[in-house]
Amino acid sequence: MSAFDFADQFRRDPDSSEPDLITIDGTDRFILDEAPHVHGDALRQPGHVAVVDDRNGVLTLGVITVHGASDVRVVQDSLVGVRALEANAGTFGRRGFHHPETLGQAFRDVRLVPLRLSKSNDRLDEIARAVARYAAPDVVLLCGGVSKHMNLGQNDVLRRYFGEVTASRGRGKSRLLIAQDPLQAAASRADATNPWPRSVHNDELGLTIVAHGGVFAGSSLDLGTRVLLGVVDDAVPTARTAVDLGCGNGVIAAALARRRPRIRVIATDVSQIAVESTRATAAANGVGDRVEVVRTDAGDELADGSAQLVLCNPPFHADTTVTTDAAEAMFRNAATILQSGGELWCVWNSHLRYRPVLERTVGPTRQVVRTDRFTVTASRVP
Repeated sequence: MSAFDFADQFRRDPDSSEPDLITIDGTDRFILDEAPHVHGDALRQPGHVAVVDDRNGVLTLGVITVHGASDVRVVQDSLVGVRALEANAGTFGRRGFHHPETLGQAFRDVRLVPLRLSKSNDRLDEIARAVARYAAPDVVLLCGGVSKHMNLGQNDVLRRYFGEVTASRGRGKSRLLIAQDPLQAAASRADATNPWPRSVHNDELGLTIVAHGGVFAGSSLDLGTRVLLGVVDDAVPTARTAVDLGCGNGVIAAALARRRPRIRVIATDVSQIAVESTRATAAANGVGDRVEVVRTDAGDELADGSAQLVLCNPPFHADTTVTTDAAEAMFRNAATILQSGGELWCVWNSHLRYRPVLERTVGPTRQVVRTDRFTVTASRVP
């Protein structure tokens, strides 16, 4: 069975009005078609394949259905992707995969790693280093991406940890990078030289920022976050519980907990690397006991009326796509998380003009501060 046959098989009834649960694009097809050519033996051995950042479950279910792989390990940063894989697997009756808790567990002794490239070279660096360190000596890292979003820096990252890196010819709009011959000595240096997670002390805030590869803003202070933190002391001073919605590297959660010794902070993010980064940032700044970190999609699993204050620096990119969908989902969920009279304090790029959306989804909204690039608003739940 080819990847094209696989795509046809995973379609709903054509007479149904429901959309397909699973979508397969040219990059997924390219990876699935090439996998048996770069390491077919690994596909036939249980537990020898680990799939990284599979967006909708296509690669995971593809290597199982098309190539007969079993006991596949899945490393998925986005909770949306995890849920999509679980839903598609349940709907179409495919299992044979699991989600390891650490990169060491994910890559130890694996021999084939299909990976969807993101826009973050830091994410690729952390993954490539872990593959080279833990995987079998004959491992092949099979990276696929949309050609227009790929860059030569990705080749350079792979060459830090692999002796052989080749690029495929383009097929349609996609291209592959194939890395072999792991440089285990380079990848297994002492922890003192391990770049991940990266830890940097920010003198301006007096905080240590800890970041895994690919987290928003890395180990730096995002400009929008800086503006929000400049006024956050005025945000519902009596709040007992606050939520950092979309916590990223954890700066907002840690700063608020440091400034308010009696407050409890719940930090949430859809990204596993953000969750891990925030936990590490909170611990590094001595507030790990008051910052609870939860992996949710825009706070969708938090209890109604559970906080008096929500802080948010919403994203307006989904990888390489500009979108306001995530921000609007955060606003809707904030309205339910907040108690009556509670406030959502949000910082956003001024050109996005979120105020009408905030008024409609949360409640009366006032401008707290505006710079040449950013606006901070406070929206009160009636």
